[in-house]
Amino acid sequence: MNHPYRAERALDVASDCLAIRFPGASFAFASGSILRGEGNDYSDIDLVVVFPNLPRAWRESFEMQDFPVEAFVQDPQTLRHFMDTDMQSGCPIMVNMVATSTIIGKDSVAAKAIQEEAQRLLARGPKPLSGPAYDRMRYMISDIADDLRADRPVVEVAGLAAMLYPQLIDLMLLGRGTWSGRGKWAPRLLARFDRRLADTLNTAFAKAASGDARELVALADSELARHGGRFFSGYRQEAPLQARRVEPLD
Repeated sequence: MNHPYRAERALDVASDCLAIRFPGASFAFASGSILRGEGNDYSDIDLVVVFPNLPRAWRESFEMQDFPVEAFVQDPQTLRHFMDTDMQSGCPIMVNMVATSTIIGKDSVAAKAIQEEAQRLLARGPKPLSGPAYDRMRYMISDIADDLRADRPVVEVAGLAAMLYPQLIDLMLLGRGTWSGRGKWAPRLLARFDRRLADTLNTAFAKAASGDARELVALADSELARHGGRFFSGYRQEAPLQARRVEPLD
């Protein structure tokens, strides 16, 4: 379990990271569950480091003073690029890190302006589902659900259920006009939004992991019905124009 002193120490470590590893940076956004007092012994520090200008952004992981650190190194333009990419995906990971962070570093005025921008973007909510990404989501859920209708070994059912689970959460949340997430954040966000719906999904998923996918398939069908029903026939996905190789493979 986390303790207040550990959150305070994590913030001190984040400040040390900025000073020692990124001395030319203007500021950083320090975030993560450990800084909110919600972390555990394995929680890391998320650090969005912002320089005045960089040839390219990068991400690196390291340890400092026994804390794991995930550093996302940006300048204002690359940061806005990744924030916009997040917004388009419906999973505003970088935006949320910036919006909910503690600002450290010398240029707090510029940092605060970017943080307020991130907070406005979060409050706006995702765009209504539409376009190729929406079609692909409905197609994938329809296709995996169809695979689960057949009699299969338990391990295959469990594997398919694991594929379907995050896709369903995306459709449940984005389809109701709220942000989705990745990894551990997906079920957390669903539970915050609708505990009853989250419990229904988790119960169905647990049964599917044990080999009985009937409730999970029924839930997938129910969610697809909110979006016009099962979507398979007519789905088309075009390859990029550059998806071409002239030379033979070795």
